[in-house]
Amino acid sequence: MTRTPATLVLNDGTSFEGFAAGHLPDRGFTTGEFVFNTALSGYQEVITDPSYAGQIVAFTYPHIGNYGVTPLDDEAKHPWCRGVVVRDLSSVPSNWRSVGSLEDFLRHHRIAAIVGIDTRRLTRHLRSHGALPGAFGHGPHHTVVDAARRAVGTDGLDFVATVSTPDPYTRGDGDLHVVAFDYGIKTTMVDQLAQRFTVTVVPSRTTADEVRSLRPDGVFLSNGPGDPAALGANVRVLGQLLGSVPIFGICLGHQLLAAALGATTYKLPFGHHGSNHPVQDLATGRIEITAQNHNYAVREGSLHRGVVSHVNLNDGVIEGIASAPDRCFSVQYHPEAGPGPHDARYLFERFESLLRTGVLEAH
Repeated sequence: MTRTPATLVLNDGTSFEGFAAGHLPDRGFTTGEFVFNTALSGYQEVITDPSYAGQIVAFTYPHIGNYGVTPLDDEAKHPWCRGVVVRDLSSVPSNWRSVGSLEDFLRHHRIAAIVGIDTRRLTRHLRSHGALPGAFGHGPHHTVVDAARRAVGTDGLDFVATVSTPDPYTRGDGDLHVVAFDYGIKTTMVDQLAQRFTVTVVPSRTTADEVRSLRPDGVFLSNGPGDPAALGANVRVLGQLLGSVPIFGICLGHQLLAAALGATTYKLPFGHHGSNHPVQDLATGRIEITAQNHNYAVREGSLHRGVVSHVNLNDGVIEGIASAPDRCFSVQYHPEAGPGPHDARYLFERFESLLRTGVLEAH
């Protein structure tokens, strides 16, 4: 296949040469914040995860697309990421579940890609300098450079309002009713909840009074994109619900719950994006291998209520919090694991136990 030459430029001036793939935007370039993901598989789930809104995903694994795509692996109706960076993009998918190639999938959803990039060099640069905004594209070099200089990251931006469902919907038929805030909820999260509960998924803008009117047994806070510090209104809603109903949060939901408990957040240099992060449960000493996708974290020592329940063994980042008096807990990682290991799916059982007994298991 003959491909059009393309350029990737970070806004610190670092550049890479490659070839255009996927959708070719009319303006000749795509902008966003570059982050790298270390997962060896699950590329479709990664690309369709709403938490990547505003970002361009660079895969560290060199060969992507070899098993094709299937609608069964979509985590949202369409991708929210700005673009994809790949070393080698397979043109011949081979898997019994496949209904097409990754490149056709990207074209269908108008997602630009750049291939042939030295992703090892790009990853090392992002590790050293942090997640950086930039641009890539097949347009004239000076146009891509110009776009990279103007590109912005995710700091201070609310992407949640963009990715959240506009209308409530219901899944499952369990005897317990859970209201799930959609900050960018993944399909696998909804599936895990629907296996246990009747779930009403509501827009991120839903008020505390509207939640109470639904008479939930519990409230779930989903993952989502962007800077939690830009979501003050969402934090205030959670503050009004704290103590009146059990709450379980994941990823962005964890950060927002922590903020409602008095904590502050900060941006990690290059975030955690992958499926092999070791996390320790401080109460039991148990170590889980977890899937993660976040650029922000809860600041150590800032939690006013509750305790830290889990930590990342790579860098000590807070990975879980709990408050027994408020009947709430949350984790920074992804126990639904789409993609990733299933070590932490017990947390959904912990949530069910909390709803049935009213008591938060010891952490």
